[in-house]
Amino acid sequence: MKKSSTDNNSLFSLEGNPSLSVVMPMSLQHLLAMIVGNVLPALVLSGAIGFSPSQQIQLVQASMFIAAIGTLIQSFPIFGVGAKLPVIIGVSFAYIPTILAIGGQYGIGAVLGTQVIGGITAFIVGIFIKKIRKYFPPMVAGTVVFTIGLSLYRVAVNYMAGGFQAADPRYGGLVYWGIAILTLVVVLLCNMFGRGYIKLAAILIGIVVGYIASLMAGIVSFSSIQSAAWFNLPAIMPYKLEFPVAAVVSMAVMYVVNSVQAVGDLSGTTVGGMDREATDEELSGGIKANGVTSIIGSLLGALPTATYSQNVGIVVMTKVVSLKVFRVTALMILFAGFIPKFGAVMTSIPQCVIGGATISVFAQITMTGMRLIVQDEMSVRNSTIVGLGIALGMGITQIPKEGLQYLPGWFNMVFASSPVVLATVVVFMLNILLPKKTLAEEKAEREAMEKSNK
Repeated sequence: MKKSSTDNNSLFSLEGNPSLSVVMPMSLQHLLAMIVGNVLPALVLSGAIGFSPSQQIQLVQASMFIAAIGTLIQSFPIFGVGAKLPVIIGVSFAYIPTILAIGGQYGIGAVLGTQVIGGITAFIVGIFIKKIRKYFPPMVAGTVVFTIGLSLYRVAVNYMAGGFQAADPRYGGLVYWGIAILTLVVVLLCNMFGRGYIKLAAILIGIVVGYIASLMAGIVSFSSIQSAAWFNLPAIMPYKLEFPVAAVVSMAVMYVVNSVQAVGDLSGTTVGGMDREATDEELSGGIKANGVTSIIGSLLGALPTATYSQNVGIVVMTKVVSLKVFRVTALMILFAGFIPKFGAVMTSIPQCVIGGATISVFAQITMTGMRLIVQDEMSVRNSTIVGLGIALGMGITQIPKEGLQYLPGWFNMVFASSPVVLATVVVFMLNILLPKKTLAEEKAEREAMEKSNK
């Protein structure tokens, strides 16, 4: 039975202090929802830029550390940094197209260096979020999210074929495709027919089944697990930070977009879990906290972070908002970060399994973008803005390099390496410049034209 919000032991009160026996299952639920998504960006990037097993493990460890730190900062706000809301922070899929482009051209040092500037950008956005929020209506934010999802499909399908290991003679072979499809089928079955924890942990279960199939097929290497230590502290400044100007611009744009997306997650948490709108102070503190988390993450060798929508969904579904639940989840995540063996197990997962598990996640990102888009009227004006943003953003990354050979290098890095940045700029500018017209106004224009022609 739902307890009173004034009950000190209530799960349904922000300041509730329920017993650990009650908190642990709720915290485990949030851990299961975030852990796969938190480590997969590290696995995707490390596979793409050719990291050694030890570097892969370090990147996974750093992902766990920064997720724990970010969640705790949100839970314990200091000097206006932190929302003090029941949210989980972790490494985000949304940045994958951008970090793949930056990492492929400049290396991991540039990814982490530009992340510092991105974090500063997010902090500034947090300060002014009330004033700039109106420039990012659902149509604009949705187009960006939709483009992120589309741009990730190529990554997932390539992983299903075996990953970025083109030198692997089995790349594209039936063993990889078979295991990838098996993983995807298991994820779909758990999602569609599972209940409770089975539905919640669908991706995790799919990865476990795919991993077992990979063991039977003999494509799993245990060398990194055997050599990994049981305990280790996070590395400080494992890579030299670099700041290529074009890469900085790309990352800064992504942080602006992600900050606006965070408004949706924070608002969804308060509306769905607490039956009220988020305050300006909560929105500002939450965005600033993510900026600070990203800056700290760059010093630990971790990738860009964001609020986790899947955990927002759990809050909306269960109405459990006690901050104690989220603080215990953060401690669980932190504990995993101290164990390199955990990171080694994660990095031993074959890329075909990761591809089969993540393609459904990327599909959900795309559909989330579509749902955001249609929250605004699909007038001719709005449809034109959305269509042009997607067309130019996706199109410029699919033409041969020769088609852009006479443009400056910075243009290629900022606008042609990832479809997300160009799509963002196009929809943002067109939404400001083009006169706003509702469906009713467009219908009135057509009727006036018909009358004038009679």
